[in-house]
Amino acid sequence: MSEAPSSRAEVTGARRVVVKVGSSSLTTAAGGIDPERVSRLVDVLAAVRARGAEVVLVSSGAIAAGLAPLGLRTRPRGLAAQQAAASVGQGLLVHRYTEELARHGVVAGQVLLTVHDVTRRAHYRNAHQTLAKLLELGVLPIVNENDTVATTEIRFGDNDRLAALVAHLVHADLLVLLSDVDGLYDAAPSVPGSRLLGDVVSEADLAAVDIGGTGSAGVGTGGMQTKVEAARIATGAGVPVVLTSADRAGDALAGDRVGTLFHATGRRRPTRLLWLAHATEPLGSLVLDAGAVRAVVERRASLLAAGVTGVTGTFQAGDPVDVVGPDGVVVGRGLVNFDSEELPDLLGRSSRELAQELGAAYEREVVHRDDLVLV
Repeated sequence: MSEAPSSRAEVTGARRVVVKVGSSSLTTAAGGIDPERVSRLVDVLAAVRARGAEVVLVSSGAIAAGLAPLGLRTRPRGLAAQQAAASVGQGLLVHRYTEELARHGVVAGQVLLTVHDVTRRAHYRNAHQTLAKLLELGVLPIVNENDTVATTEIRFGDNDRLAALVAHLVHADLLVLLSDVDGLYDAAPSVPGSRLLGDVVSEADLAAVDIGGTGSAGVGTGGMQTKVEAARIATGAGVPVVLTSADRAGDALAGDRVGTLFHATGRRRPTRLLWLAHATEPLGSLVLDAGAVRAVVERRASLLAAGVTGVTGTFQAGDPVDVVGPDGVVVGRGLVNFDSEELPDLLGRSSRELAQELGAAYEREVVHRDDLVLV
């Protein structure tokens, strides 16, 4: 058996790196920002840039940073209270990053995203172009979900998943997930005999892993489960992932064999469709006949009204919906071009018939193939 290399080429060779850091790695037990932790992280990011790589930071911590100034001891459960805390905390968080990055002569740029920003075609292009221009100008983008305005229906859910999707949005070579745990163990690290997995090459390596729930610090939303799912999303589309603790960030980004390396398992895919598959929750479903399922799945055709036999849910044009076969199995997800109220009168009718009776606007596809991802 050959000896493993002392450094990870996937890390040292990466020219564009997305780093995600969780709330518990940035804040004090009381919920405020820990200046020393932020300073240490920024020093690591600056070192990566100094070797010629570009860096995008996906940073949690806005809600956590807003707790102490608002006199809150724990993360509030209500959406309005979370948004209020994010409104206070986001400015404090970015201000701290801006000051720390200035020590290294680096300019910070804030990018706040919602699901709509990256699933609808025009918005997606804008987000991609903005991040590309920031990197071209030498700026270090700091990305977070726009917690102040995001509603339950348009939330990413956790920043681990957001980071995996941002890695695709910016065509990154590497994703690094920093947490309060130093890697993926086959059981909870506190369990005697649990073993750190240094490499995850395929799904089979995860079969015997006992993945726990959310973290225990009380200030974040993610746990090991969300990190493994983020790794699946990224590696499935060609981006390797390193998972380790924030304390080991410098070693990990230097290529040392710390934490867990999830090796890429697939090829890069059209990025916006990846967001559609993993960042959206369907607001309804369209039931297809067998012929329409074959057309959508085998020929990758657009979905026409003639092939739709039923509609469930309440949605508007542009919302995500599941595409379901006659057996009830979901075959895809897409952005629908009609409101749910309009569709019942269109079902089973040809595009020509609809155009003649209702006008040219009703000749369009129910879901265009460019807005449809198979699952």
